[in-house]
Amino acid sequence: MTSTAGPPPTGGGSGEQKRLKLLAVTACPTGIAHTYMAAEKLAQAAESRGIDMKVETQGSIGAENVLDDNDVKHADGIIVAADKDVDLSRFAGKRVLTVGVAEGIRHPERLIEQVQSAPVHEAGAVTAASGAGGGKERSVGYKALMNGVSYMIPFVVVGGLLIAISLSLGGHTDPSGGLVIPKDSFWMDVNNIGVIGFTLMVPILSGYIAYAIGDRPALVPGMIGGWIANTGELYDSKAGAGFIGAIVTGFLAGYLVLWIKKVKVPKFAQPIMPIIVIPIVATTALGLFFIYVIGKPISWVFENLTDWLSGMTGTSAILLGAILGLMIAFDMGGPVNKTAFLFGAGLIATGNQTVMGMCAAAIPVMPLGQGLATLIRKRLYTEQERETGLAALFMGCFGISEGAIPFAAARPAQVIPANMLGGAVAGAIAGVAGVEDAVPHGGPIVAVLGAVSGVPMFFVAVVIGTAVTALTTVALVDISERRRRGEALLVGTGTGTAGLEPALVGAGVGVPGAGAAAVVAQAAVRESAATGPASAAPAGSPGLSPGSADESEAGDSPAEVLSGYLTERTVKVRLDAADKESAIREMAELLAGTGKVVDVDELVATALRREAQGTTGLGEEIAIPHAKTDAVTAPVVGFARSVQGVEWDSLDGTKARLVFMIAVPEAAAGDEHLRILSLLSRKLMDAGFRERLLAAPDESAVLGVLREVG
Repeated sequence: MTSTAGPPPTGGGSGEQKRLKLLAVTACPTGIAHTYMAAEKLAQAAESRGIDMKVETQGSIGAENVLDDNDVKHADGIIVAADKDVDLSRFAGKRVLTVGVAEGIRHPERLIEQVQSAPVHEAGAVTAASGAGGGKERSVGYKALMNGVSYMIPFVVVGGLLIAISLSLGGHTDPSGGLVIPKDSFWMDVNNIGVIGFTLMVPILSGYIAYAIGDRPALVPGMIGGWIANTGELYDSKAGAGFIGAIVTGFLAGYLVLWIKKVKVPKFAQPIMPIIVIPIVATTALGLFFIYVIGKPISWVFENLTDWLSGMTGTSAILLGAILGLMIAFDMGGPVNKTAFLFGAGLIATGNQTVMGMCAAAIPVMPLGQGLATLIRKRLYTEQERETGLAALFMGCFGISEGAIPFAAARPAQVIPANMLGGAVAGAIAGVAGVEDAVPHGGPIVAVLGAVSGVPMFFVAVVIGTAVTALTTVALVDISERRRRGEALLVGTGTGTAGLEPALVGAGVGVPGAGAAAVVAQAAVRESAATGPASAAPAGSPGLSPGSADESEAGDSPAEVLSGYLTERTVKVRLDAADKESAIREMAELLAGTGKVVDVDELVATALRREAQGTTGLGEEIAIPHAKTDAVTAPVVGFARSVQGVEWDSLDGTKARLVFMIAVPEAAAGDEHLRILSLLSRKLMDAGFRERLLAAPDESAVLGVLREVG
């Protein structure tokens, strides 16, 4: 044993001194560079002390070098250097030290000493490690909410699309039942499968919000609580609380489980606490609380809103339409939405079809508006959100308002007001135009099938309402992002890694969970497999711009590295800039020399927005600014050296002398660049490699050193 403070020796053998065996997990929510740099630093520190260490990295390309049960069994301690949630339950009974990823880069030797006297992690303890001291993060509430949304999205998409397909191909209008699919038909079976997906999405949202807060013991109470919230019959309401109720139950379940975990119990009861006692107690308490305490007000709201709307039938059509639009758009399947919908549907039988016409125009506005917003300002959204936006557009055409729920759940303060404004506009226009709907359903599909009178004005109402929602959403989200980035700049980012922003600026805000989701480096460096050979062709090949033949060295090897994305043309041995912004502009102009940059100003702006989220200064005199933007037409990488160094708010306080810049277009896909960045990050931890880069006399020599990356 190499430490007097460590735990008793483990593993086979007896009567001999054994090497200390340590494990580590490194993870960063904003990219893979910090993840691999911390891993390399820890491994180097362990090797220098004669300590066996295995490091699991949780980067954008998934977990690598995963720790198995045998590794954990024989480990003397585990270091978790992460700025994102890491499941610690597998380390029960072992000494566990949890710190921020920056600590793994700055002080690996200190962590190795500290883990030998770290507390033993107990089963059932809070198992989410977030990088204390590792830098600015989003709040626990935000991470929990995004975790729930990321798991909910597939259920919304699959359920919504199956319902839409079954309605379009197997449905027909029926005055008594809206769009009806014949019973016992093939399309009814498809519809039923879709309904199951929609039914599950609310408890999934609730369950995984709870899971992110209280770990596995919170999953069951969260899901059952979400089911109860969505089942109005359990608390005498004609409508459930919908996704808003699911958010409430998710947070209640998560924090209730955390509170129960703090209760001291006899040692013999500890093993059954997380699998029996905590789930049963939390589920029962939460379920009864919702049914008897929260559910009653929901039922009261439903009944009184219905009475209030009944008294509004003789008022102005514009006012009534606006009110119904606001209600339809507020909670998308919740009690307020259902009140407006059932009110309009109930009046059809009395011969008053105008109220349903107002509702029908408002129903598709939310998914259509949110889908349109992802197309208007792609940079504000992650790749997953943009895909969800396309599905929302499709669902909106079939009157499935729940297609907008993932956006509302992720950004309620921005999306719900935008939805309500667009819904109110659509409802008011339909009301003043006297649009009628003969079936209890909404969206363009009912007009196409002939259930709507006043079709032109119906579509005018839908289009204008959709545009209002989309533009308002983009404006509010953009303002929110600017405000948040401004706060981040005031706080400063030099004390740690970037905040928990699971996507690069240029790709927008992300979803943790589906695993999340979606991290900055992935958004920054993923390249489309369809970008063609030109982007990776050797210098001097026909695929490059004119004059690129000069980039070849005199030898046999082409003057290119990193799969051809960095060439002699994108290397500069002397960076003239004295500050970060000037350096990024100088790098962008360097990349523009390849002909792959169509808008230097936009490339600079996108890279600076990424810096506002958190520094790309990695320490050890290294910075890797990056951007995902349509300002470039193909992936390109540049490198420059600074003699004096540029202040980059780096993790270790050093100025950046080695600056790499990576730019890829919005349509980039694939993980080749992730592989390159991970290799680059690891190689840059080699002091000798950095010294060779600094000492290389010219561009050709620099490229020769960079070929060592692989």
